[in-house]
Amino acid sequence: MNPTRHQRVDVFRIGCSGPGDLSAARSLIDAGELAPRDIVAVMGKTEGNGCVNDYTREYAAQAWCQLLAPHLGCAPAEVEQRVALVMSGGTEGVLSPHFTVFARRWVDGAPVHRMKRLAIGIASTRDFAPEEIGRTAQIDATAQAVHAAMADAGIADTADVHFVQVKCPLLTAVKVNEALRRGASPVTRDSYESMGCSRGASALGVALALGELARDAVDDATVLADPTLFSSRASASAGIELQGNVVIVLGEAAGAASPFVIAHTVMRDAVDAAAVRTLLRERFGLDPDRDAEALAARLVSLLAKAEAGPDGRVRGQRHTMLNDSDINATRHARVVVGGVLASAVGQTALYVSGGAEHQGPPGGGPVATILRVEPEAVG
Repeated sequence: MNPTRHQRVDVFRIGCSGPGDLSAARSLIDAGELAPRDIVAVMGKTEGNGCVNDYTREYAAQAWCQLLAPHLGCAPAEVEQRVALVMSGGTEGVLSPHFTVFARRWVDGAPVHRMKRLAIGIASTRDFAPEEIGRTAQIDATAQAVHAAMADAGIADTADVHFVQVKCPLLTAVKVNEALRRGASPVTRDSYESMGCSRGASALGVALALGELARDAVDDATVLADPTLFSSRASASAGIELQGNVVIVLGEAAGAASPFVIAHTVMRDAVDAAAVRTLLRERFGLDPDRDAEALAARLVSLLAKAEAGPDGRVRGQRHTMLNDSDINATRHARVVVGGVLASAVGQTALYVSGGAEHQGPPGGGPVATILRVEPEAVG
């Protein structure tokens, strides 16, 4: 049998004292544990407000560009052409600011695992005109980028995709006015509302790519209008720091040499810890209470979406998250879901992103867990 190449994905969860603190990453690089040229994606949780004016996302992304540029032999502005940098603002409550780094290298030889292992792929869309954000142009471009990222990951079957992270743009006053001067009509003139429109269109694009929805089921009018249309594996985060969508596909591939596995579930509402506990028991044989130490040793990343129930209720009881004029509902939702998940897995460095338009059922959201493979389960 001729030798073939297989990808090995390593995952590093790195704590930080602030959005620009990459000292832990530098230590890993200096120790030879993390090769900068192997890094394909960084997903960060930063401590800003997660809203339009959250510049901790851009600050963190620029810090990574400055760190990686010398190692990659390029200018800082060119780093994001090679590495997917997705920064999500908001670490309210017990959530801990952190970065999750995905490094990929290729190994020669026959597959070393009989079972599928973690695989990753990245892709980007073109930049969007302001009037395209939140509409079918963004939906279709996102679907195409998901397919491209799947190909990059070596994943042929959509069933092997467990989480699709999208970083998408939003509308600013400058963008809105630029469109209006050209006679174009943006989906909204409200910057904050545009975040939801962009996330929603991106999620619908993921749903199309994964076969969760048919193309004729969505159009411009669908975005934010029909909450029954959603992806169970999409996570979209909007920010001011980019003009097009960045897509990261996380799944499993046969022959991958990664020491990690991934699985997903869907929380039906903000307090659905049972869904995550069931996933851990049935997929990994880990009971969060009985196997707390083993879970702490193996769980390297938990990725989740959070949303305040749009009907103003959680399991029949009224909530006030949508009525708070001081603190946005997305921030309330991150607090709730972050606390619920932290209590289930005993960790607080969790990637909990607010705003789940078309990402899971109304009031709920997708969740994915990445665990290190047990030594005895290497084969």
